[in-house]
Amino acid sequence: MSDIRELSGCELAAEIAAGRVSCREACLEFLSAIEDDSHNCLISMRGEEALAEAQAVDQAVSAGRELPPGAGLPLLIKDNMVVRGGATTCASKILEGFVSPYDAHVVENLRKARMIILGKTNMDEFAMGSSNENSAFGPVKGPVDPGRVPGGSSGGSATAVALKLVPAALGSDTGGSI
Repeated sequence: MSDIRELSGCELAAEIAAGRVSCREACLEFLSAIEDDSHNCLISMRGEEALAEAQAVDQAVSAGRELPPGAGLPLLIKDNMVVRGGATTCASKILEGFVSPYDAHVVENLRKARMIILGKTNMDEFAMGSSNENSAFGPVKGPVDPGRVPGGSSGGSATAVALKLVPAALGSDTGGSI
C-alpha cells in the first residue's frame, strides 16, 4: 500500500480485514507520523501496547477468524478517557502520574471491536474550555493555521485527524465543544 495515511478509516479497516494491509504496519506508519507532533496534539502514547494489539489482529486475519467491523483501525482518544494501566491527566498537572485501574466504557467497547488505541490527545484542562489553549501541556495549534486555535476542548483529537496523524479519534462534548 503506497500511502496508508490517505485511506479513510473505513477503507483502512477493510484493507486490514482483507489482509491486504498489515495492522502492525499501519500502526507503525501512524506512530511515525505522530512522532512529529508539531501541533501539540498528543499527551501520551501507547506504542508498545498498540503494536502488540496490532500483531494479535494480524494473527487473527491470517488465521481466517472473523473480526468485528473496524478491527485493527488505529485511533487516538481524548485524555479524559481512562485506559487500564495507562496514564490519564485530563490535561492537568494535578493528575500527572495517575494510572487508571480500569477502562472507560467506551474503551471497553473499542477493545471488543479490536480497534487500536495509539495514544491520548491534548485537550482543555478537564475539558472545560472552548479553544484548546488551556492545557497544562501547552495549547494545541490549529491544523490549517498553527497561529489559530482548533476550537473545542477536543481540539487535539480534531487536529490529529485533520493532519492525518490517525484516521479516527475520539473527543467528548462537555458544553458544545465538538
